[in-house]
Amino acid sequence: MNILVLGGGGREHALIWKLKQSPAVTEVYCIPGNAGIAQLAKCLDKPVDDFPFIDKYCRNNNIGLIIVGPEAILIKGVTDYFEKKNYQVFGPNKIAAQLEGSKAFAKTFMKKQNIPTARFEIFNLPKAAMDFIKNPKFGNGQVKEGYPLVIKADGLAAGKGVLICHTLAEAEKAIDVIMLKKMFGTAGDKIVIEEFMTGEEASILCFTDGETIEPMVTVQDHKRIYDDDQGPNTGGMGCYAPVPKINPELMQKIKEKTLQPTLAGLKQEKILYRGVLYVGIMIVNDDPFVLEYNVRFGDPETQAILPLLKTDLFKIIEYINLGKLKDIKIEWENKYCVSVVIASAGYPGGFHKGKLVTGLEKTINLPETFIFHAGTTFPQKETDQGLTEYDRAKIITSGGRVFGVTATGTTLKEALARSYEAVPLIQFEGAQWRKDIGRKGL
Repeated sequence: MNILVLGGGGREHALIWKLKQSPAVTEVYCIPGNAGIAQLAKCLDKPVDDFPFIDKYCRNNNIGLIIVGPEAILIKGVTDYFEKKNYQVFGPNKIAAQLEGSKAFAKTFMKKQNIPTARFEIFNLPKAAMDFIKNPKFGNGQVKEGYPLVIKADGLAAGKGVLICHTLAEAEKAIDVIMLKKMFGTAGDKIVIEEFMTGEEASILCFTDGETIEPMVTVQDHKRIYDDDQGPNTGGMGCYAPVPKINPELMQKIKEKTLQPTLAGLKQEKILYRGVLYVGIMIVNDDPFVLEYNVRFGDPETQAILPLLKTDLFKIIEYINLGKLKDIKIEWENKYCVSVVIASAGYPGGFHKGKLVTGLEKTINLPETFIFHAGTTFPQKETDQGLTEYDRAKIITSGGRVFGVTATGTTLKEALARSYEAVPLIQFEGAQWRKDIGRKGL
């Protein structure tokens, strides 16, 4: 079968790398792709939200399955659009995608379904929010003593719309920049204010067909830009899998208290959810609380999960789309995987682009090491005929997160050593990365 993957980041590179291993996959296409993906798939640099164009492209290339990477187009209704055109699509529909598209929707859903989460209040008026933070009484009337508080933009903010406020002044500033100055655009029309929870974070990504929910290996992301979880939030600076702290007993508790009630709640609300459900968990005193839902493969979590997947990913997707997930056994390698992000100077703020990348060839023969491109492209050059074309002999940076340097090993220590051996070999001006990815796991 011919497949189209929508997206152009490290997640999509890892997905295509895994899909290409399936004997059932004939050809993989990608919109827009990146310089790394272009080595595996036929890429076309077009917008992922131009659905009519993508429809024509699929018909011209006999595409049988569309796999959606980015959350924004899931929330926009890409699955609904193409299912009406009789395509197979891997990703939840527009109604289900609200779990990520609106934090207020997600928190209200959790409260209704008795899914453990931080106590919260929702505001769509800045003055009401300002009044609340001066005396934060949550839903059950108990007073949260002091700070920190967590203030979240309701809609999508590229992983950066969550602000931890340690003082009243910081909370006032957060409300000002989100709701009044619109730092995150319309995502800040509404906010959620929650209690701050202290514990160990983990990401539980699951396959689900709406009837069965099957967790993948556990993974832990590192959101802050600097070592020791300092600095502003990013889309993710690296991760490792599995998480040693989540033993079988704790995993069973996570299933019973969060995953199964989520699926039951969706069914109760008559919401059909097929695809990947990502549940962000905080472990507090060995009890799981849901921080957030995402409605797709995570980035960079996917880069650390898929190298451990033994079962054919394409076959899993087929079973999900048929509503028969319970009929396939999903197997995982008994190993660890680490993915360290190399980012551009300035990220997560304004970052530099167009920096020449060198050293990728030095990583080719490193054992169990994979370089997933996240923000790369080819520079343009002029032909003898005076036209411009891509110079595929060179690679330049085009995004905030540029590479996910990924490695597996029989121990977490071995996987870390392999990843960090490769990281400094890849060079471009202003490259930055965290030096402590996976330390918590050790």
